[in-house]
Amino acid sequence: MPCERKPMRYGHSEGHTEVCFDDTGRYIVTCGNDGDVRIWESLDDDDPKFITVGEKAYSLALKKGKLVTASSSNTVQIHTFPDGDPDGILTRFTTNATHVTFNRSGTRVAAGSSDFMVKVVEVSDSSQQKTLRGHEAPVLSVTFDPKDEYLASSSCDGSVVVWSIEQQTQVISWPLLQKTNDVSNATSLCRLAFQPAAGKFLAVPVETRVHLYERGSWDHVGSLSDELLTQPVNVAVWSPCGRFLAAGAIGGLLTIWDVNSRLVVERQKHEKGFTVCSLAWHPSGSQIAYTDTEGCLGLLDGLGTSGTSTSSTKAPAAKPKDYDDLFDEDDDRLMDEGLSDANSPVKKAAEDEDDDDFLIPSTGRVRNRGAILNDENSLDTGSLKLGQDKFGDDEDDDAGSSVAPAAAQRPVYDGPVPTPPQKAFQPGATPAHLTHRFMMWNSVGIVRGYNDEQDNAIDVEFHDTAVHHAMHLTNSLGHTMADLSQEAVLLACPSTDDLASKLQCLHFSCWDTSKEWMVDLPQGEDVKALCLGQGWAAVATSALLLRLFSVGGVQREIFSLPGPVVCMAGHGEQLLVVYHRATGFDGEQALGIQLLQFGRRKRQLMNGEPLPLSPKSYLSWAGFTAEGTACYVDSNGLVRMLNRALGNTWTPVCNTRETCKSKSDHYWVVGAHENPQQLRCIPCKGSRYPPTLPRPAVAILPFKLPLCQTSTEKGQMEEQYWRSVLFHNHYSFLSSSGYEVDEAAQTQSDKEQQELLMKMFALSCKLEREFRCVELAELMTQNVVTLAIRYASRSRRMNLAQRLSEIALEKSTQLQEDEEPEDEPEFTSDRRTSGYQQSEPYNTRQNEEEDDEEERVEEEDGREMETEETKRRLNPFAKESGLPVRPSLTPVGRVGRSNPFKVADSGKPASSSGQPRASNILDNMRSSRKLAPLSGSAGKPSKGPVLKPLAPRTKAKAQSTLLQISSNKMPNKKTPEAAEPAADLQKQPDVVAPPAENTENKRPKTGFQLWLDENRKIIIADNPDLDETDVIKEAMGRFRTMSADERLSWTERAKGQSGDAADVKKRKRAENEAVESDESNARKKSSSLDPSSKLSAFAFSKH
Repeated sequence: MPCERKPMRYGHSEGHTEVCFDDTGRYIVTCGNDGDVRIWESLDDDDPKFITVGEKAYSLALKKGKLVTASSSNTVQIHTFPDGDPDGILTRFTTNATHVTFNRSGTRVAAGSSDFMVKVVEVSDSSQQKTLRGHEAPVLSVTFDPKDEYLASSSCDGSVVVWSIEQQTQVISWPLLQKTNDVSNATSLCRLAFQPAAGKFLAVPVETRVHLYERGSWDHVGSLSDELLTQPVNVAVWSPCGRFLAAGAIGGLLTIWDVNSRLVVERQKHEKGFTVCSLAWHPSGSQIAYTDTEGCLGLLDGLGTSGTSTSSTKAPAAKPKDYDDLFDEDDDRLMDEGLSDANSPVKKAAEDEDDDDFLIPSTGRVRNRGAILNDENSLDTGSLKLGQDKFGDDEDDDAGSSVAPAAAQRPVYDGPVPTPPQKAFQPGATPAHLTHRFMMWNSVGIVRGYNDEQDNAIDVEFHDTAVHHAMHLTNSLGHTMADLSQEAVLLACPSTDDLASKLQCLHFSCWDTSKEWMVDLPQGEDVKALCLGQGWAAVATSALLLRLFSVGGVQREIFSLPGPVVCMAGHGEQLLVVYHRATGFDGEQALGIQLLQFGRRKRQLMNGEPLPLSPKSYLSWAGFTAEGTACYVDSNGLVRMLNRALGNTWTPVCNTRETCKSKSDHYWVVGAHENPQQLRCIPCKGSRYPPTLPRPAVAILPFKLPLCQTSTEKGQMEEQYWRSVLFHNHYSFLSSSGYEVDEAAQTQSDKEQQELLMKMFALSCKLEREFRCVELAELMTQNVVTLAIRYASRSRRMNLAQRLSEIALEKSTQLQEDEEPEDEPEFTSDRRTSGYQQSEPYNTRQNEEEDDEEERVEEEDGREMETEETKRRLNPFAKESGLPVRPSLTPVGRVGRSNPFKVADSGKPASSSGQPRASNILDNMRSSRKLAPLSGSAGKPSKGPVLKPLAPRTKAKAQSTLLQISSNKMPNKKTPEAAEPAADLQKQPDVVAPPAENTENKRPKTGFQLWLDENRKIIIADNPDLDETDVIKEAMGRFRTMSADERLSWTERAKGQSGDAADVKKRKRAENEAVESDESNARKKSSSLDPSSKLSAFAFSKH
């Protein structure tokens, strides 16, 4: 019984679906979980008529122009067919009916329900009902005896019962099934079937077999089984002639037996392995329609049975197929249309590997295998026959069914199966066979095509009407492809017997009156794909050529493509070409990609690299984001984007299938944006593409990288960081291509990335993952590394702080190398000095703001983070405008970097010249921490890290930084007690530091500091156990409790003491002070001091 399995197509939403033929076999009728009954003229009917019968439709039956349905409204309704007009309600139940069926004459309807009852209703008079009671659980199925004497039913109580309709009593009951409490939990629907005509047998699906019971005696006369049936049989249906029985199983296996010989004559498997929940024979017996639990409809065609003949002749051998059958028109068209997953030709190849092993023993042919080695030792699969023909007469069947010896078999090719190549398509276009379709939907506008009996036209609509008004074009040439840009509309039509393939362009942005041009392609050359860019148009043809035109119609470059084109996309100066680089095997498409950039200097960014696709999928959309980054979508819904920073690799950024509610739903992508991060697409319920009417609504999906453990806080921050990095790579590409870049947006993206790194750093510190902290610091900018050092120092992780200081030094050195020309040493010195130097006007401005210092010290860490971020991106090597720059007299190579651990000598008078600030974070923290004994770090002076000083502050408010303790918030207010540990550091034998000036010590004390100096002993006496940090906190608390007048008096006293210092600062531009400053700088930088020793001494010395 050679047959062809048609590809599955979408029928209804996910859930139980049923199917039947009308009496003539002209229509296929289905119902499903969406509450619709759909009437299909054929499997390829893209616009079936539908009747809505309720919220859900559980079952249907059709006979003599009457359509009966069981819906979720607990009713059994009747409609006229094929008009679909309501014709009343046959019966009602207390809950939903589960199965309905007609008798042979169409005068009665039987319905089983979840309320345990079975009703038999007269169609002509619904008041005449017979109720069959006796089941103890929901009814699974019902079937009429062809002679209208008996009715059989199966139930979730595990029983199969035969009823006498007239007497309304049970004739016999068999406990055959597994007991369940509901139809949804049943392992099998157990759809029974009486043999048509004579009604000799009752077929009952039981586990993996179909039991046959003889009518009348009700004896079990045999079973139909198959060694390859490993899952329960769901439904059994007799052929119209009554000779063959078809069964559908839970695993998707379709099996057909010859009941006389009890042999399997045909096996097919559902292409996705979904459960088959309904079967229906065509009245002629040549087709079987079937549905699955996912709402899809399929068809087995060419079964070759006859309802009239009683003795079949030998089935002729199948017509030999050659290798080209793999690429027949049906496969190509279905690939082009992309109606569902089943339409992808790769799906057929996917099932072949599963089917090969069990298709050969019974039927002697390999299903859906057309790839045969073309040599003299090979034989077509359709011509192979094992043993006796299964369609011989009874005498042949009785003679035996021995299998022919293996020597008589010809060898069959059983290697990898070539995948039919995907046909060329236009991204953003719906299939060309539709009468109303989208020819293009992109970020500029929409091009619709209409080709019906009334009109053959093209409508062009722009999202922004400022670009151009809407246009209506007559489609006299039969254009099938289109593209739309800000400048033009590009159309193309295939060639015919009389006319060549034409390319037509409407250049609506042209400033002259001639806005249209047309080009005929050479004879025998058809347009396969086209696209528009900025000032150019590209056309790929069937001759493997790519032709470039200017938007005004001038022919430009032409070059050959490595393989047949699949699709093209253009954006600005970039052209993306996807083509077949080879023949794919086992369901895979072997696609290659070329990415070219036009402009002043034409170049090829990617040439021939393979295009990654999901397993057994094909390309469904390709294009560019609004910012110009190439991306594409495959049939599995996976969106990938070009990662220029990683060697032009492709990174998956979204999976649209994760947001689909049903397996039959899809998203039709129309565009993507990187800033904001949005994937613009149209949700398609039960289809792969949207209808033109009503106008579909565009949905926005978020991007998400498929990193591991994104449910955890760490995984979420990692995903956000790397997604931000990926989606902001276009800034560097645009700037290198000569485009203007939104610096504010770029700065904001950098800020977001550094914030995420800092959060991950803090989380790793809490988890005590110090090595991970160092890895994160490698990704940070120089200023954020400084914040990380402060955080590590406050967390008392001094070893981590040391390692971070090495990273800070490397990053600052790298910045210096990048920004400083090697042949200008003096300029280099100027830049470095200005980066670390605090000028006199800057300090003067700080003095004017000292009065507000008491309020600033109460700021919380959240405000400190916010303040630090506003100055984080200051370039520490850039010159401050308006500040005097004095080059150092000492060569850079001999001085090295300024030591951030050097402590100023409190006994040396401050110089008025601009010295580098002692802005080392750890120095600012030394007065606020009890230090532990030295633990080994001082013994390695040659390998100690050096912490990089901070960038210059622009205001006094910028002194508060991330996670500083309160003493750090007042770096300008050092007390004599706080300076004592610093003085002790210089007296240690292993740390020899020359006297150095600290510009911070030159600042006047505030009112709070004066009050603290006088009251420190009192506070310590009251609280002898407090360390330095707690002393300062206690002092701040007491100072705030004072009256406003008292605090103002202390502030005035502080200002009175600062007069002399201010006068000195005003005279800082004098020449003698400048010379003194240069000499001081040279003395300080000439002496080397081991930073590791100083860090250890600082960290662990005692107060």
